[in-house]
Amino acid sequence: MSDISGFAHLDYQREGRCGFPEVIFGAGKTPEQVAAIAVSLLEKHEVVLTTRATAQQAAALKALVPDAHYVASCGILYVDRRVGTLALAGEDAAAILRAEGGGGLVVVCCAGTSDLAVAQEAALTARIMGSRVELLCDIGIAGVHRALSHGDTLHAAHAIVAVAGMEGALPSLVAGLVDVAVIAVPTSVGYGASFGGIAALLGMLNSCAGGVSVVNIDNGFGAGQIAHRINIPPARFCESGEKDESRGDER
Repeated sequence: MSDISGFAHLDYQREGRCGFPEVIFGAGKTPEQVAAIAVSLLEKHEVVLTTRATAQQAAALKALVPDAHYVASCGILYVDRRVGTLALAGEDAAAILRAEGGGGLVVVCCAGTSDLAVAQEAALTARIMGSRVELLCDIGIAGVHRALSHGDTLHAAHAIVAVAGMEGALPSLVAGLVDVAVIAVPTSVGYGASFGGIAALLGMLNSCAGGVSVVNIDNGFGAGQIAHRINIPPARFCESGEKDESRGDER
């Protein structure tokens, strides 16, 4: 087992409690630390996910774990040794999302191409955790017909992630069209008065549309995890005390 005691204390029981193993946050960690933590997690789990990973961190892990995959467009680094329809491979976000498998449906939409990296982080998080995901790009309110043209897809979702910078209006629009939860993600995209995403954050927090909840600026991972848990809730214990293995794939 890798010696990580000097910089990490891993929660190996998180999958049993929350339905997915502990996820590594790559920002601020050295390549060697990310690689060592991932190797340690792989000794207990079939899938390991790192967010906000760098190319250097990916190279360090691939040197030890050749079947690691790095999606450079959004900083997702993962190893997936599951079998069956949940198993994923590849380094292109669109191809991963097109792969068969996953349960229910999470729809991730973003207002502009500038928001795409955060949207991909949310989408790949939910997909790797086990949800089927569809990503809708560049459907912001400056051309509202673009969002409205995806009405059938939005209405089919079990949960929706809406990612937007600038004034952050997309989640309010989407929430006014659907009957499911909308997780709003403000991004740090915008001109000076956007204050690095604070304008979008405040706009989303002040949404008059029901069903909108908000995560922190650029937190695609947090939104993807919430959407996945809504879409496919972790197994719970029944009143009898026995674990309920129903995954809630059907609405």
